[in-house]
Amino acid sequence: MTTASGLNIQQLHADADRDGITKLVVGAIVHADGQVLILRRSTGDAFMAGIEELPSGGVEPGEDLLTALERELAEEVGWTGPLTLDPGFVTHFDYISGSGREARQYTFGLAHHGRPIVLSTEHTTHRWLHPAGLPDSDVTDETAQAIRDWAAHNRLITSATR
Repeated sequence: MTTASGLNIQQLHADADRDGITKLVVGAIVHADGQVLILRRSTGDAFMAGIEELPSGGVEPGEDLLTALERELAEEVGWTGPLTLDPGFVTHFDYISGSGREARQYTFGLAHHGRPIVLSTEHTTHRWLHPAGLPDSDVTDETAQAIRDWAAHNRLITSATR
């Protein structure tokens, strides 16, 4: 399945399978005016308590990446309805999950479009962060790289349309 944004979701699944990935995660770079939505995890959370992160979460058995992304955005920021992904942008990083599994997070970009942000109990606050402000955040190195990838892609798109 290739999305309207030009992404081949089946190929992303196949790439993860080929690479021995046993857990898939999706993330979203929600952006507005060159800034990215960052959530702060609850300090009572068992996994990475208190850090800043992108909206993200695990892909359930039988779910494809886009269905999981829609579900995670509904759960974490209260968004419902179809998503319009940034054309041609997806990035990923691999890591060992808390349960010791080989995990891959695919991160997609999508515009905010003024939708309200309604946080789940998993997060305590949110803020908008310009990529230049990454040194003043406590996102993981992998998340910082995903944001830099998005910023670089966005600059390429902007310069190509001038």
